[in-house]
Amino acid sequence: MASLKDNLAVETRSTAGSTASNSLRRAGKVPAVLFGHGVDALPVALDAKAFDELLHSGAKNSLLHITIDGKTKDTALLREVQRDPITRRILHADLQRVSATETVGASLTLVTIGVPDGVKNSGGVMDVIFHAIDVEGPANAIPPNIEVDVTELGLHQHVTAGDVKLPANFKLKMDPSTVLIAIEPSRTEAQAAETAAAAAPAPVEVPTVGETTPGADTTQGSAS
Repeated sequence: MASLKDNLAVETRSTAGSTASNSLRRAGKVPAVLFGHGVDALPVALDAKAFDELLHSGAKNSLLHITIDGKTKDTALLREVQRDPITRRILHADLQRVSATETVGASLTLVTIGVPDGVKNSGGVMDVIFHAIDVEGPANAIPPNIEVDVTELGLHQHVTAGDVKLPANFKLKMDPSTVLIAIEPSRTEAQAAETAAAAAPAPVEVPTVGETTPGADTTQGSAS
């Protein structure tokens, strides 16, 4: 049974284009499109406040139980949310029809657990290179995120995509050798090492007997 946070009411809209979309936004709605399963894309509108609350409840990857115009039932996944770059206001959303057990792709946010040993005891820093991991699995079992325990990571160690333990029935959909998280020396320490190396005096070559230094004048006047 779907939880209340996974329920989403939508209403069909007959007009499209920027003028119609702006009118919807002024009325507290979000223009959206419902597509998939070989059916023509259906322009719909969502209640902006309810949709924003749904996103903040952690339902970004949840299978949504949709009611269309108060009667038709469907299930879908949220595929894209477009926001205003300044105000972060939601401008548009894409919803993809999927069945509960259908195998679908998803991008799951990485959540690190613990403090790496290389940070705690060696003064290193944790570099999260990728903040999400691409997987494939049943639509009704997509987790909100993937937790990665980094406690044992030492300096110069890392976590690859292939190291991450996935939920049952899920497969990795990216190169397993991709480095997701790395523990590196702090920039301060690295800069200090570079400065020390640059300040070290260059070795001086001392000529041995029978050798001359480059550029030396080897001509000498003979004694008379």
